[in-house]
Formats: sequence, structure tokens, C-alpha cells
Amino acid sequence: MDDDASRSELPRHVAIIMDGNRRWAAARRLPRKLGHQRGVEAVRRTVRGAGELGVEFLTLYSFSSENWSRPAEEVSDLMGLLHRFIKADLKELAANGVRVTIIGERKSLSADLIELIKEAEESTRHNTKLRLLIAFNYGSQDEILSAVRQIAEKVQRGEVDPESLSREDIENHLYTAGIPAPDLIIRTSGEMRLSNFLLWQSAYSEFLFTDTLWPDFNKSHLADAIKQYGARERRFGAKA
Repeated sequence: MDDDASRSELPRHVAIIMDGNRRWAAARRLPRKLGHQRGVEAVRRTVRGAGELGVEFLTLYSFSSENWSRPAEEVSDLMGLLHRFIKADLKELAANGVRVTIIGERKSLSADLIELIKEAEESTRHNTKLRLLIAFNYGSQDEILSAVRQIAEKVQRGEVDPESLSREDIENHLYTAGIPAPDLIIRTSGEMRLSNFLLWQSAYSEFLFTDTLWPDFNKSHLADAIKQYGARERRFGAKA
């Protein structure tokens, strides 16, 4: 590893709430679409940087289930950006050992986008260097509700005893089943809230909020966040 964070201080799983595309564009009197396009460039830099820094899992919050309330043109642009990102970057991601997983509700997505997501996941499923999770049409409350419904159906069929339910049972029904909880969650643009992101998974995550707008985020910002993470003492609820 070529940066300040050491292997012993390295978070296995980093999750990022990518915020500030629209503010970045507004500050430059540019259209929102350009802000989102520059945000995709930041995604590319960050994915490469995470791999170079030795992060094993990287989750990026790109489109929430609440984002459908945005102007139709902006929603269409965001859908198109994911489509183009996968089409343009899949070859490089695969060559760099990145395994792609899209988490979120898919039923409301277009058929061609769903097929592209399946292609990206299938063609990279054997890669092991970095697991890239893209949270798209994702909402954590809906994720938890879906998990509870699945478990309730199993209880109703007599397959599960309610008295034996554990936290692991719920985790195994989340979109992130089999993925370790995020060690570090970063939010750009200065906002200090989770915005319905990984609510269950973040129970003992470390948080870092930066004023940097997402289109300006790069490997150096990620390395600095990891360095700050390494200076913290994690107790997971234990006494000091």
C-alpha cells in the first residue's frame, strides 16, 4: 500500500454517500446534468483508488428510492448515467479484478437496464480484488421491510420458528447478505445524515463527513478518510 493508512488500520468495507453533484453544478452555473456527469468521473477515480489502497468492499449510494421525486429529466439522466457507466467501464472493472453488485429494488427499472445489471454481475462474479456495490433505487427502510416480509412468509409456512430468529437471520435477507458491515461511511458535501442508507448495516460504523462536493472527490480524499479512520478506536459497544 502506497499511502499513509497501514494494512492494520485499513477498513475492509468503505461506503460513500455521494452528495453534491447539483451544488457543484449550481456553483459554476452549469446544468445539473453536467454535475452528475462529473460525479461519474469521481466514481471512476474512487473505484480505482479503493482498489489501489487495498479496500476489499466499496459501496456507493448513487440513486435512492426517494430520488424518483426529482424532475423527470434529471431522473432520466441518472438512469442513463448508470447505463453508460456499466457499458463504458465494465471491461476495465473486470480487468482490474472488480466484482460488481447492484443493490436495490429492480422491478421499477427498465428491462434493458435490468439486463445490463445482470450482465455486469454475471461477467464479474469471479473477480476477487474489490467488491463494488452500487446502491441504485435503494432505500434502507424498504430493504429491512422486504427482509421482514420474507422471514414472515417463512414463519407462516412453518419453515422458521420466531423464537429462534437472530440478527443473522435478518442480515441474510438483506441486499447485502454475505457482505461485511461497513467499517467507514463517508458523506460528501457537508450534510450530516444517512438519508436512508445502510441503516441496519451501519450500527457500529465509523462516520466521516466532508465538505468536499462529490465531483471533486478523489483518491487523496479517500486516503485521508482512511487515515482518520485508522486514528479512531472502535469499541463496538464495549466499555472503554
